[in-house]
Amino acid sequence: MTIAWVLLLIVVGSVLFHVFNPWWVTPLASNWKTMDDTLTITVVITGLFFVAINLFVVYALLRFRHREGGAHAQPQADNRKLERWLIAGTSVGVAALLAPGLVVYAKYVNEPHDALMLEVLSQQWQWRYRLPGPDGKLGASDARFFTATNPFGLDPQDPRGQDDLLVMGNEVHLPVGRAVVVLLRSHDVLHDFFVPQFRARMNTVPGQVSRFWFTPQVPGRYEALCAQLCGVGHPDMRGYVVVEEPAQYAAWQQGLVSFAVASRPAAAPAVAMSPQAEQGRQLADAKGCMACHTVDGSPRVGPTWKGLFGKDETMADGSTERVDEAYLRAFILDPQAKKVKGFPPVMPKLPLSDEEVSALVAYIRTLGGPPGEQKAQR
Repeated sequence: MTIAWVLLLIVVGSVLFHVFNPWWVTPLASNWKTMDDTLTITVVITGLFFVAINLFVVYALLRFRHREGGAHAQPQADNRKLERWLIAGTSVGVAALLAPGLVVYAKYVNEPHDALMLEVLSQQWQWRYRLPGPDGKLGASDARFFTATNPFGLDPQDPRGQDDLLVMGNEVHLPVGRAVVVLLRSHDVLHDFFVPQFRARMNTVPGQVSRFWFTPQVPGRYEALCAQLCGVGHPDMRGYVVVEEPAQYAAWQQGLVSFAVASRPAAAPAVAMSPQAEQGRQLADAKGCMACHTVDGSPRVGPTWKGLFGKDETMADGSTERVDEAYLRAFILDPQAKKVKGFPPVMPKLPLSDEEVSALVAYIRTLGGPPGEQKAQR
């Protein structure tokens, strides 16, 4: 009896929770209402089976419970009619679950021909974006071209990539009402680019290009998340997709830098840092350092680099160490050897040359330390 009433309460509670709970899906902001419809179909079918099976168990427990002179269930060796009904019902249920998903997925991979191409490049723990230039085409890319000054790995010999527009930050803009084909690449581990309001998402797998498409229909600023556990900085791997009117998008696009300009050596008078420090800044972007550290003083997975050089850092064992060149070099080469208080020891050991380590140290030095030392780096 107790088990029967507990099961009945679970069924009633589950239905009421689904009806009145506040955790509904976020408002839809793209063309993929069919995603929501498929989810609704799945919930309804599985919910009906859940309720029906558990209510049958409750009925059986009450109807055939042990009591003097009461009815007893009789074992049956074989019931072909019942088996046929179960096979048919199960087959219909499975087909009802699979068919809508297959139809939606067929639309999901059938890309419009006039769509805007957007490349999303993932790296622990940040996003970068690339858009086509005036020619409307993205240039070829390959891992062998990846350098500190070419974090997208674009082929410098491909003329189609010279006008590609690069977005080095975590925010990208898109025009409202225009279909967008998203190309996904990863520089290190498995990630997943997901904007909940668009319903569209896809894994970014190292060594391959994944793709999906959607049409943003509601202007706004939407948060992009990584939906695959990609390391300790996974919760901080966030970006933004801004959907705006075509005129606003065109104005934003005018401020982007093309690959041809970004790969061109800067003129000496315009360089605000020494060449070595500038190399370190580029390395910090290319190696993903900015995913865990900041240069504005705000906290993240690792200590901020602003004001770091020359300060006394407190270690996990309570001791203090002066952050000088020797400290930084040792920490970069073997980050697990020292544990800074308040920060998890999660920094990976990167294969860096002595020249690259010196460049990173030079860059960090420009962000903090005695004024005289900072001035010497400029």
